[in-house]
Amino acid sequence: MKTIIAACSQNLSGSRASVQTALRTLLAAPWPSQRDVRAWLQLLSVLQWVLSFLLLGTVSLLFLIYLVFTSFWPISALYLAWIIFDWDTPEKGGRRLPCLRRWPVWRHFRDYFPVKLVKTHDLSPSHNYIIGSHPHGILCVGAFCNFVTGSTGFGEMFPGIRPFLTTLAGNFRLPVFREYLMSGGLCPVTRRAIGYLLSKNGTGNAVAIVIGGAAESLSCRPGITTLILKNRKGFVRMALQHGAYLVPSFSFGENDLFRQVVFEEGSWMRSIQQRFQKMMGFAPCVFYGRGLTSVRSRGFLPYARPITTVVGEPVMVPKIEDPSCEMVDMYHEMYIRSLLKLFNENKTKYGLSETDELHIL
Repeated sequence: MKTIIAACSQNLSGSRASVQTALRTLLAAPWPSQRDVRAWLQLLSVLQWVLSFLLLGTVSLLFLIYLVFTSFWPISALYLAWIIFDWDTPEKGGRRLPCLRRWPVWRHFRDYFPVKLVKTHDLSPSHNYIIGSHPHGILCVGAFCNFVTGSTGFGEMFPGIRPFLTTLAGNFRLPVFREYLMSGGLCPVTRRAIGYLLSKNGTGNAVAIVIGGAAESLSCRPGITTLILKNRKGFVRMALQHGAYLVPSFSFGENDLFRQVVFEEGSWMRSIQQRFQKMMGFAPCVFYGRGLTSVRSRGFLPYARPITTVVGEPVMVPKIEDPSCEMVDMYHEMYIRSLLKLFNENKTKYGLSETDELHIL
């Protein structure tokens, strides 16, 4: 018995010593610094944004379909009824929530890259505007951060101006995702939705359109700036019909966030991408960024590269209900000249060289 008690006492002493050693090791380990905590918060903010845009709509749709075959089917039925009742809301200005635009996570999102907004001219609240956002890049990070969130100070730089960012109309047919988009001030890139904002929502509206769209994303690569713009004139026609001023903006650094496998024109892969784009409205890009655990690993998160969005001088546009093709061409050319001026005056300030050119197709 004494032998057993002695053995137990020895084991307990050894256990206490092990616990004490483990506690001393834990306390001696370096705690995360404030800089490390900020870096993690920034990474998590970008992760939630990427997952929201890539998966929220699809996952919500699949989940509601799954509920149909369970005892919770009334949830799907009620939400379907809500979508039918609320079908036209995205086309009528949406349902923006200021609290979501001021969400603290967007400050971490901004600081991850970081994203900066630069103002070159005032925008009067007595007019409406169409802001051309260039380039498209892969995920339009600059356009989202500046025109959807309030983290870069758009409201303070342009008092009295309400920004709206347009995106594919099909996104507003996906459950839950449509609510997320509208709460941030996004609307469909359709004539009806843009016309409503420019004619029935008062003045001081700035509708941002990523003019190059999905076709431009196929040519997105670091070091090369190619815009799809020569034959994109619908935004100019709408500006003339509603008397909205045209404002060029350019996000320097947008094309540096991802690496893309670019297939040459005429190749069978490029043909598949273009056909898919025409059918679905977006292009299936083959791209990669950094991984979640390391900058050196590959994944779907954007690289931390600075983005500077410069908002240029407004091109004054008269209101003409039925503009002629010649009138549209004239203001389209004026817009391109203003965009080129904006690019050339700022390229050396924000990471490009004097020899870099803006290619417009």
